[in-house]
Amino acid sequence: MTALKWLLIIVSVGYACGLAVLFLVQRAFLFPVPQTARTSPEAAGFPEAEEHILTTADGEKVIVWHVPAKPGHPVVLYFHGNGDYLAGFFGRFRDLVSDGTGIVALSYRGYAGSSGKPSERGVLADAAAAYAFTTARYSADRIVVWGFSLGTGVAVAVAAEQPVGRLILEAPYTSIVDVAAAAFWIFPVRLVMLDSFRSDRRIARVKAPLLIMHGARDPTIPIAFGERLFALAHEPKQFVRFPEGGHNDLDSFGASEVARQFINAAKS
Repeated sequence: MTALKWLLIIVSVGYACGLAVLFLVQRAFLFPVPQTARTSPEAAGFPEAEEHILTTADGEKVIVWHVPAKPGHPVVLYFHGNGDYLAGFFGRFRDLVSDGTGIVALSYRGYAGSSGKPSERGVLADAAAAYAFTTARYSADRIVVWGFSLGTGVAVAVAAEQPVGRLILEAPYTSIVDVAAAAFWIFPVRLVMLDSFRSDRRIARVKAPLLIMHGARDPTIPIAFGERLFALAHEPKQFVRFPEGGHNDLDSFGASEVARQFINAAKS
């Protein structure tokens, strides 16, 4: 009995320590920030873009890259994933703007030249500043909000509260807490998560046409989460499943072309 008692004590202490560590490092895990240094569009090989520094409602300075849309073309308001930075996406951005489509791409606080430390509240404040920047230059019906991975929660939050023309969600989730609970099922993560990004509670307020793209082999955000979110959304909506697609490789299976067709429908 003494040995069993000590075993239970050791297991309990280990479990408590694991939960404490998970609580303390959760934001470092959710926002890994691959690059903090600013890279100009020119240095990234994307001189078409203008760099702007925006001031958020809580006083942070965040960077956006802007390629103006040609007359009659839509503009994409782009929210990247948690392990991304703008200079790493210039290839996709260049493809997007090749037909006259514009782009406004946000670097979240703490990422690639933007000040501050990321959190759900802070990133949504950054997104509000980026939306205000965009609507100062374009009518709302020309704005196509596109979120990837973590950025889908940001995109849904914007489209739920503000008028937009269209919404693209690439590898989305119902909520970050759902994804974390599935990955760390042994811990009560729902009780300790600081940043939940509840797209499942916001998607019903989105009235714009919706496109969801998801890889069937996505190991980071399983496609079941995207399917659940799709079921909660209003029409008109479209779900494109890439049977061989993972998380970061959907362009290899035609995601850019699917998105382009959806974006160009905004011009009709």
